Amino acid sequence: MKWHDIADPKDPELDRLAAQYHIHPLHIEDCRHRNQRAKVEENAGYIFTVLKTVQVQDGELAFHDLDLFLGDDWVITVQEGNRDGAAAILRPVHAMEAHLRADQVFYRIYDGVIDSYLPTIDGIDDVIDELEEQVLQSPTPQILSRIFQAKRSLIDLRRVLVNTRDVTAHMYRTQHNLIQTDLIPFLRDVYDHVARNLDLVETQRDLLTGTMDVYLSSVANRTNEVMKVLTVLGTIALPALVVSGFYGMNTKGLPFADSANGTAIVASMMVAITALLLALLRRLRWI
Repeated sequence: MKWHDIADPKDPELDRLAAQYHIHPLHIEDCRHRNQRAKVEENAGYIFTVLKTVQVQDGELAFHDLDLFLGDDWVITVQEGNRDGAAAILRPVHAMEAHLRADQVFYRIYDGVIDSYLPTIDGIDDVIDELEEQVLQSPTPQILSRIFQAKRSLIDLRRVLVNTRDVTAHMYRTQHNLIQTDLIPFLRDVYDHVARNLDLVETQRDLLTGTMDVYLSSVANRTNEVMKVLTVLGTIALPALVVSGFYGMNTKGLPFADSANGTAIVASMMVAITALLLALLRRLRWI
């Protein structure tokens, strides 16, 4: 078994291998153009698979392609960016490649890519737990921005997992002469892992939707509290405004208008009426 690990898609070694193993030019083009979707294609003498590795960069998810060619007694891997992430997946397989068949190398790389999603999903779960606490304590526009960012990450992750699930289902349901039958149960196990990851993402999307609802409810409750305070203050000030407006009219014969203590008497009336209104509102449990 020969394993050719290409670190740079532009490496001329890839062209030499394409000529040696009769790889289709379109598959070489897919290797050299990023942002391919996860897919599997069969050709004469080999299977071409595109897998997506994931890495968290600056709080956002970054996806990179990892291309696999499986032949009868050879494997070609082509890394496209995220070399640290791909190297972490390929390194354990390199350590045991001398004792593996080509299809076993293919399976172990495939399984490593799928398992690499779990830390990312766990990280998103921690972010959701933090957001759920913050929306209850201090709902701010920054929290809303983080909610939308997490939702975008889950949408991208779900899209990749759906494509990967389809690829995995095709791999274990279709009989390939390049994959021996003893690996079919292992590929089915990989499919179960993909389905589990997809279920976790769907659950997290529901949790984020609930977090958004809690945020909107918290903001609405805070607005209602502010409006309640302003309404109470306006109601308390209303009697004083009525009395002062009444005495501000240019008419004669108002009570205490000609008294030397008229101002003090009217001010006392306003204070007394306001106190009575406060007592009434408190008795009604409005404040």
